[in-house]
Order: sequence, then C-alpha cells, then structure tokens
Amino acid sequence: MASWRTVTDDDDDGQAISYKVVARGTPVRSADGVEVGTVRRALETGREHIFDGIVIDTKAGKRFVDAPEVARIAERRVTLTISAAEAAELPPPLGGMRQRVDQATTVRRAKRFGRSMRERWDRR
Repeated sequence: MASWRTVTDDDDDGQAISYKVVARGTPVRSADGVEVGTVRRALETGREHIFDGIVIDTKAGKRFVDAPEVARIAERRVTLTISAAEAAELPPPLGGMRQRVDQATTVRRAKRFGRSMRERWDRR
C-alpha cells in the first residue's frame, strides 16, 4: 500500500522564481527548517548581472547570505543550504558607501560636465 504525503501550507513554498522578483519580507528558512529571517533585498554583481546573494533581516540585524548558501528562491519562501546555527554567524552586509566609492569616477564626470555646461550658459 502506498503512503501519500499531504502537502500543507508549511510544506508548499510555491513556484521557483528569479532573484530579481523576490519580494521584500519573504520568509527565509534554514536547511534544518528554522525560519531565520526575512528577505531585505537581493544583490547582483555590477557588470555581469549575476545573483550575488541576499540581505536578510534577522533579530540580530541585517545579515548577508552569499549565493552558494541559497538553495532555492520560491514565491513564498527562500531556503538556505546552511543550518540555523550557521545562519546566526553570517556577516553583516557591506554598506552603501562602497557602492558610492565604486561609482565615484562617474559622479566626478557628471559634476565636471555640469560645471562646464553652467560656465557655457553664463558666458552666452
């Protein structure tokens, strides 16, 4: 006789989705089934547009989960490949200042362009 496992709301995490459309506040569950937090945002590499990881909100603050540690992203849940104990030791994400520094040359060019346009306007 075959035994059937019934699917409950706890077991069903929905269809797999892209990291680009994962909703903020989606629950994040560890490999051992413990909810460790919620999704804050998904990150991608700058030039290649490849999934880099997710930032999650936990009771201890924001934590960064690297891409290899994310097993599945679904409509109703993100599942990790690490245990809850390992998730508690995750590092905080890098600040936004790093991104600003990476784009500093672009900002300088834009300011220079704006200054030169202003000078041309004043000279007319």
